[in-house]
Amino acid sequence: MNTHVIEAGFPVNSDAEFEAVSDIAAATDTTVCGLARVVEGDIDAAIDSGVEMVHVFVSTSDVQLEDSMHATRQEAKQRAVDAVEQVKDAGVECMFSPMDATRTDPDYLREIVEAVSDAGTDWINIPDTCGVAMPTSFGKTVKAVVEATDARVDVHTHDDFGMAAANAVTGFENGAEQAQVSVNGIGERAGNAAYEEVVMAVESVYGVDTGIDTTQITKLARIVEEASDIPVPANKPVTGRNAFAHESGIHAAGVIENADTFETGVMTPEMVGAEREFVLGKHTGTHSVRKHLVEAGFDPTDSEVRRITKRVKEYGSGKRQVTAGDVERFAEEADIDREDEEEVRI
Repeated sequence: MNTHVIEAGFPVNSDAEFEAVSDIAAATDTTVCGLARVVEGDIDAAIDSGVEMVHVFVSTSDVQLEDSMHATRQEAKQRAVDAVEQVKDAGVECMFSPMDATRTDPDYLREIVEAVSDAGTDWINIPDTCGVAMPTSFGKTVKAVVEATDARVDVHTHDDFGMAAANAVTGFENGAEQAQVSVNGIGERAGNAAYEEVVMAVESVYGVDTGIDTTQITKLARIVEEASDIPVPANKPVTGRNAFAHESGIHAAGVIENADTFETGVMTPEMVGAEREFVLGKHTGTHSVRKHLVEAGFDPTDSEVRRITKRVKEYGSGKRQVTAGDVERFAEEADIDREDEEEVRI
């Protein structure tokens, strides 16, 4: 799909993960990245796995420094510098993350960003590790980091308050060149910015050509859904099964006339490899029912369409799903002519 970077895993974590990262690095021309703490052994393992980029990270918020990393600010900064130098000395592209950046003292964040920039890091990643940033505040953080470094800036956002995709896009608005995303938004706790949401927002709303083959996005979502055993909610943006589904009579009538009336106008189902669907239920109108009847081969009059629509609404009000098969059954029970039968009589 022309994804720009694949962060394949944490090579030092286990022999199995090291092997998986190595296999991925050997199997693709896409840049493959390995994760590492600011620990010499972690970095050696990442480099040995054959990745082209090593992503090193260290806690920078006081709560994580004190109660997770058990280090001072100065110690964390020195370890970060040493880690970046180790990666660069190996001739590998380096990304550095000040973990929990959005809860880090802004002056210290700038200090450590400047230090690793001087050490030669290629990328600075700004992680909203605990998902607490709102777009306005996150934008200010990204802008401050962009102004403090000559390295390229990347963002990593979590969805604890449903802001991950919005924050990723806000990162772009404020100078970031890259966002870390995951298919279907899978990640720690409430997850990360969803690949499909960020890509399509950038492509459709901002009109930026990412180079990604968006027509495979829905297929990709289904592959990951099956492999992860984590279902995609029906109302999930872009790839949910209801993303391009219309039930309301007003909506369906408008979309049948012109899809831009009740869809975004800048993203079509074809763009993401999906199909538009007119679902049936208690809010269904005559336009959808007529469409289903005609597609099933019936030639209904206006009064027959109204009669079937009433039955669809009643059936759907019982919290039952109304299928195309149900509509066909209702039409047969109402003795509505089929187009081929009409032709025979003529």
